[in-house]
Amino acid sequence: MTIGCAQSPDAVTADGTTTPPATVERPAGQAQTGMASYYSHRFNGRRMASGAPFDPGSDTIAHRTLPFGTLVRVTNLRNGLTTTGTVQDRGPWTRGRIADLSPRIARQIDMIRSGVAQVEIVPVEIAEAPE
Repeated sequence: MTIGCAQSPDAVTADGTTTPPATVERPAGQAQTGMASYYSHRFNGRRMASGAPFDPGSDTIAHRTLPFGTLVRVTNLRNGLTTTGTVQDRGPWTRGRIADLSPRIARQIDMIRSGVAQVEIVPVEIAEAPE
């Protein structure tokens, strides 16, 4: 495929389909690679650091430093599955982990069975820090 300077290639997803460049989320921050886990059922309804109650069906991600409301792309590096979520909590507090994911996100990237996965976290829309 030859690409001129005004074009970019289509993104190829894990299932082999392509996404036109206009809909591909561009990184807005530094990518991080590391281990992620997901919230156990005992956190359902508990208050998160953002003040909202935790909902296992949400797109919640816990991250130590990204501002609340930041949209991030999460990719399971073992299988290439990708989804997006929103930073709404702080953590994880387990050494060696870079994110905790809601069960919904964990299912979307097929990491429920393993419980943990090597992931890439890429901010695609950084929320403004409150003044």
